[in-house]
Amino acid sequence: MSLIIDRSLRPAAPALAEWRGRRASGALSIVRARVYVPAFGIAAVAAVIIAIGWASRWGGESLISYATSLRVIVIGPATLAAIGVLLVAERVWPAQQDRPLFARGYRQDLLYTVFNATLVVPFVAALTLAFSELIRMHLPWLTLPRIGTLPRLGAITAIFVAMDACNWFAHLANHRVRVLWRFHELHHSQEDMSVLTVFRTHPFVHVVYLIALLPGLVLLSNGALPTTLLVIYGAAVALAHSNIRLSFGVLGRVFVSPNFHRIHHRVEGRQDVNLGFALTIWDQLFGTAVFPTRDTVGLATGLPGRPLAVEHGSPRPRHLAVFGAQLLAPFRPVAPSEAALPRSASTRTTAPR
Repeated sequence: MSLIIDRSLRPAAPALAEWRGRRASGALSIVRARVYVPAFGIAAVAAVIIAIGWASRWGGESLISYATSLRVIVIGPATLAAIGVLLVAERVWPAQQDRPLFARGYRQDLLYTVFNATLVVPFVAALTLAFSELIRMHLPWLTLPRIGTLPRLGAITAIFVAMDACNWFAHLANHRVRVLWRFHELHHSQEDMSVLTVFRTHPFVHVVYLIALLPGLVLLSNGALPTTLLVIYGAAVALAHSNIRLSFGVLGRVFVSPNFHRIHHRVEGRQDVNLGFALTIWDQLFGTAVFPTRDTVGLATGLPGRPLAVEHGSPRPRHLAVFGAQLLAPFRPVAPSEAALPRSASTRTTAPR
C-alpha cells in the first residue's frame, strides 16, 4: 500500500518559515512576560566562572581558607568593633532624626548582614578565586614582573587607588545598564540608612565588581593589599552608609563622607551621582560629584515609586517575605513604570505593595 500525499496542502517554504518565526517569537514573548531573561545571563556568567574555578581546583588555593580570610574582613573582630562604634555614633550625631532604635530598615539590614556573613562570603570567595585563576590562565601577560624601582608601599598605594577607580566604574555601570541596575536597586531600597546598609546587596551584584581585582592581579608580583588595609577600606565604605551627620571638611574633596554618599541614596533627584566608594576624585573627574550642603544632610533615601518590595511597604514589615521578594526581584519582568532608569527627580508613592 502506498501513501499518497497531496503536496498542494503543504505550506510553501516562505510561509512555513514565517509560521515558525511567529511561533518562536510567541514562545519568546511568553518567556519575557514571566521572567527577565538578561538577569539569568548574569547568573549564568557567575556559574561559568565558578565552574572554571572548580575545575581548576581554585588555582591551587583552598576555598575554605580563603572564605575564612574573607569572612575576617567582612565580619571579623576589627570590623565588628568599627561597626559598633559607628552604631553608637549614629545615635549621637544622626543625619536623619527621630529614627527608632530598632527601625524596620535596621532589622532588614541585620538580616542581610547575617546572610552575607554566612552564605554570600563563600560565594564571593569562589568568584574571586575562580576569576583570578581565569585571568592567570588566559591573560598571563596582565601580571607585570617585579619592578625594582617601585617600592612595595608604592605598589600597594597604586593597587588601592586603581581598585577604587574600578569600583567607581562598576558602580556607574550598575546605574547605567538596565540588567545591572536590576540587581543594584536592592541596595537603594533602604529608607532607614545605617552602617549595616553596606550589607544590603544582592549576591549577583558582585559579578560586575570582579573588575576591582584586576589592579591587584596586574601588580601581584610587586605587592598585595594587606588584610588590615582591606578592613579599613570596608570600614570606610560602611561609614559612608551610616546615619551620621558628618562631613570631612577640606578632606571631603578627597574622601567620601556620610553626608556626601547620602546624596547618592536620595529618593528625589539623580542617584547616578557621588558613586565613589572611598575617594571622591573619580566623581570630580567625570562630573558626577554633588557636594553636601546644610540642606542635603537629612535627605530622605530610597527608591522613587517603590518599584521593589520594601519592609516599609505594608502595615507589618514582613521581613522574611520582603527578603525573598527582593532577592527574586531582578528575575521578574520589567514593569512599564520601570522602563527608564531612575535618574531624574521623582516623588515616591507611599501606597504599600
